[in-house]
Amino acid sequence: MKKVLTIAGSDCSGGAGIQADLKTFSAHGVFGMSVIVSVVAENTSRVIDIQDVRPDMIEKQIDAVFEDIDVDAVKIGMLSQPDCMEAVAGKLKQYAPANIVLDPVMYAKNGCPLMNPDAIDTLIEKVIPFANLLTPNIPEAEKIAGMSIHNVEDMKKSAEAIYRMGCKNVLVKGGHASGSALDILFDGERFYTFDAQRIDTKNTHGTGCTYSAAIASNLALGCSLQEAVHRAKEYITTAIRHSLAIGKGHGPTHHFYELYQNGLKNGAEINNGQ
Repeated sequence: MKKVLTIAGSDCSGGAGIQADLKTFSAHGVFGMSVIVSVVAENTSRVIDIQDVRPDMIEKQIDAVFEDIDVDAVKIGMLSQPDCMEAVAGKLKQYAPANIVLDPVMYAKNGCPLMNPDAIDTLIEKVIPFANLLTPNIPEAEKIAGMSIHNVEDMKKSAEAIYRMGCKNVLVKGGHASGSALDILFDGERFYTFDAQRIDTKNTHGTGCTYSAAIASNLALGCSLQEAVHRAKEYITTAIRHSLAIGKGHGPTHHFYELYQNGLKNGAEINNGQ
């Protein structure tokens, strides 16, 4: 069984963060592990409070995993403070894991900030260069690239700007745009597009976490990057289409819809097909 680690914040309501990542890993048939960097008291409607884990405890959690278990992919989500980012970056340098997918979480679905605005420079300088893939949505891409995004050409320009910051690939997600849900992948040479019908639902809590965790799972299973994104796009679209009306605000996606309907697709099937 492939092993995938998530380094992110905890969402006690279960729809986003570590909880969404572990559900997504299970839905892909990979073994999920977690390093909690922040405890977030949130639900589908609001964020009540955030308590960050000490940087040394973040480092010890990462040590505990890597000294004992081979890690096939790493998904990184919420990193709220500069010292937290530096702790994670130091361990990424030490252990040099493969298939690092970085989702630069800045805001909760309700708009509450999850990253200190003053930490963006540290994110760019310390963490982004380790990413095999960065997966910003449009507001996040605007903050990182320092530009406004109004159309597909702007999405491409932002991807180019972010690529120059040191990550190997950039996937700018179009979930916050109008029209279809178009995502653009840039590998430093070419652009690839991944399109899907936009689904009319308010229940999209944790979509970014789930999407990036699905990409990491597929990379661990041996997919190429393009195939990993393609499979993850199909997975998140299905999860949104069958999202759950749980809570009073933005409900979660359905991480296990495909699994419950059709059973688990064996990861060995992907490896044998390569």
